[in-house]
Amino acid sequence: MAKTVSQLHRMGNRLGLQRDWYLILIAALIGLVMGSVAVAFMLPLRWMETWIGDVSQVGQLWIVPIAPVVGAILAGVTLHFLGDKGRAPGVSWVMYAIHRMKSRMELKLALGKWLASTFTIGSGGSAGAEGPIVTIGSVIGSNIARLFKANPQNTATLLGCGAASGIASVFNAPFAGIFFALEVLLRDFSLRTFTPIVIAAVISSAWTRAIIGDEALFGVGPEFFGPSGQFGLSQIPSYLVLGLTCGVAAAAFTRGLAYSESVFLRVKAPTLLRPAIGAAILGILGLLYILLIPAHGRGFPEFYGNGYPVIKELLSPGLYHDAGTATAAGQLKPVTLLWVIVLLATLKAIGTWLTIGSGGSGGLFAPSLVLGAFTGGGFGYALNAMGWSTALSPAHFALVGMAAMIAATAHAPLTAMLLVYEITQSYAIILPLMLAAVISTIVSRLIYPESVYTVKLTQMGVRLGSLGDLTILRRMSVHDVPLARAVTVRDTDSAQRLLELSEVHLVRDFVVVDEHERYVGMVTGADLAAVLVYREAVPLLQVHELQRTDLPTVTLDEPLDLVLDKFSRHDTHSLAVLDGSERKKVKGLLTRSRLMEQYQRALSAD
Repeated sequence: MAKTVSQLHRMGNRLGLQRDWYLILIAALIGLVMGSVAVAFMLPLRWMETWIGDVSQVGQLWIVPIAPVVGAILAGVTLHFLGDKGRAPGVSWVMYAIHRMKSRMELKLALGKWLASTFTIGSGGSAGAEGPIVTIGSVIGSNIARLFKANPQNTATLLGCGAASGIASVFNAPFAGIFFALEVLLRDFSLRTFTPIVIAAVISSAWTRAIIGDEALFGVGPEFFGPSGQFGLSQIPSYLVLGLTCGVAAAAFTRGLAYSESVFLRVKAPTLLRPAIGAAILGILGLLYILLIPAHGRGFPEFYGNGYPVIKELLSPGLYHDAGTATAAGQLKPVTLLWVIVLLATLKAIGTWLTIGSGGSGGLFAPSLVLGAFTGGGFGYALNAMGWSTALSPAHFALVGMAAMIAATAHAPLTAMLLVYEITQSYAIILPLMLAAVISTIVSRLIYPESVYTVKLTQMGVRLGSLGDLTILRRMSVHDVPLARAVTVRDTDSAQRLLELSEVHLVRDFVVVDEHERYVGMVTGADLAAVLVYREAVPLLQVHELQRTDLPTVTLDEPLDLVLDKFSRHDTHSLAVLDGSERKKVKGLLTRSRLMEQYQRALSAD
């Protein structure tokens, strides 16, 4: 295999394919692979949804409480053997791999996520398919990059190609897949990154459509909006308030998810059994629901699974019209429908906290879409009931609420706008989508600064800044910066020797090593300058009396944003670079000035 890859490299060079063009060819390959993988991932889930929908009301009494537990046990065992260090692979873990592991992900994670998510979602766990397909695509992209011996920067790009392809295929939404990879995962909008991701997403989406057809997930026709459904100036206040409402709801949902995870981490139970505990509570809630709500019907409760059937109902204008004109003869009264929406939204949030918080496998896009549709539909219905906004159907607000909730939970307004636009294939609603998505994101970040993805990253010690300059630092490592020569001394040397070496080598910082040339500490220029105030004491001092052992060290593979953070925490001109092994061999010195010079060069070249 390695010989074949080398031959492809040489062939590409003979054909005049430089690095970026060669990257596009690999991106196209990833798109083809992910199109097929996405189909294989989705078909079992669709079959399970069909089977569950045919369950009789008698069968509900044992399937509803038991199925989630069985699925969670299977998912927990799968992740225990195919996961990574006890962490369930998800979008947060993909982001961690990008920023701290040079975009390297083991192939077994894809298989583990695939099986665990099928067990979780198919058995009724409240989660979606986008998180699993992002992980699967990222793993495939990462490993294809390693197969072709791509550098760390290109490995991250090809990982993004896999993630974008997965979303593009699962949601039939190539735009959303592209911007999810750029806005959420890579946080990099440079042309060098954008081009291969577009190629991969387009090919993957086209390949999937060729296999299973081209159909919008929640398609709405022109009749959905009617003659008065176009966005106008008078509707801005309504959508503005909806954005505020969704921002508050999203912040509460994100906080609740973080709290749920912390609670389950404190549960004294094996990691592989924690998902079953959350599933058991979900099963009890489901059983109580079907017993207390006799009009529920057949199949799983509405807050189980991905919730797509509920979204289709909430996007139906007839649902609200029938309730608004109903009599007491059997149909829902207006107040009754509103309470049902609030109840189901609450149960959906709790179900997601139980499923994901306990360690279950699944994504958060689908629950966010459902919560947004509930929030928007309930909001619009309340406005209509009070006579404040009768020109628009509550279904319009449900559609906009989906985008607002996605934007606020993921802190990704661009992705949210394009996702909802593509899964409905309706441009008429794009202006309110944009307004509500931006407002909800701002409100959510003001209330709770973390998204559903970054909250886990923060717990793992990774802080993501803005989309700007830090992107360059994250994709570069110490290996990319020319190191300064390290002048070493022993801790038994005299301070006078430091002065002599400083005059000969014109250096200000010294690395202290032991008799085996292993790193011990550093003597900085500031330390030496303080000694020179009492020059007569210099011959009496030894290095060990001046050395500092509190300064951090760095390795050649360490990303520069992490190194910059170390510099900011310590007042030093340079840090020792070690080889990363237990021998603690010194490779050189990394100085602030050289780091910033390399950063400026990268800015100019980008």
